[in-house]
Amino acid sequence: MKTIILAGGLGTRLSEETVVKPKPMVEIGGHPMLWHIMNIYAHFGHEEFVVALGYKGELIKDYFLRFNAMNSDLSVDLASGAARVHDGNPIRWKVHLVDTGQDTQTGGRIRRLGAWLEEDEDFMMTYGDGVADVDIPALLAFHRGHGRLATVTAVRPPARFGGITFEGDRVVGFAEKPQVGEGWINGGFFVLNRKVLDFIPDDRTLWEKEPLERLTAEGQLMAYRHEGYWQPMDTVREKNLLEDLWRGGRAPWKVW
Repeated sequence: MKTIILAGGLGTRLSEETVVKPKPMVEIGGHPMLWHIMNIYAHFGHEEFVVALGYKGELIKDYFLRFNAMNSDLSVDLASGAARVHDGNPIRWKVHLVDTGQDTQTGGRIRRLGAWLEEDEDFMMTYGDGVADVDIPALLAFHRGHGRLATVTAVRPPARFGGITFEGDRVVGFAEKPQVGEGWINGGFFVLNRKVLDFIPDDRTLWEKEPLERLTAEGQLMAYRHEGYWQPMDTVREKNLLEDLWRGGRAPWKVW
């Protein structure tokens, strides 16, 4: 089962870091946020990723091209220039790095990846700037059990994020970034069927607006309620919080 990670945005609220790199490449504990997110999925056996690139996507490509060399022991013959990578603990991930456009919105990036998905295929999708201790097998079981096209992982964070209301487990209201109030919000970690691409008209479409609102209106969006840890990395303060947790050996998202 493929996991799509949206990694193409500008990350303007973290401009201190993102002026020189895409937000998913901002490091926590010496590793890019993207690495942390992929490890969460890989821990549960999901090791095929489709990364939607945009802003400074060449830096993400370069990271994976050099991944084995930078994370393994090396022997280099300086006379010939030949190098040998010694496999200590090889990672079996398959990573597809796909340019989805510099200015494409979140929905448009998902739509552009349709060629990487089989007809009627289920896939996972999340953002490249947030971590959680989500029980991925339980999330998948929930999605497969309700038979709708889409599942969003709902979490409880600050009120500045998009709010979700329910009837049972069915989503009946989805408002992006309300100004007041607290409750369940969009925490990423989606499970989707390829048919959701039909709800995305073009590159300018924000996934969090028309597609999720239409899926909600048609009764096709369900919510998996995650009561555990979830943290985005939108600001320097949040980046430093994650760094402190990692350095102190108290990172709740480190399930591997």
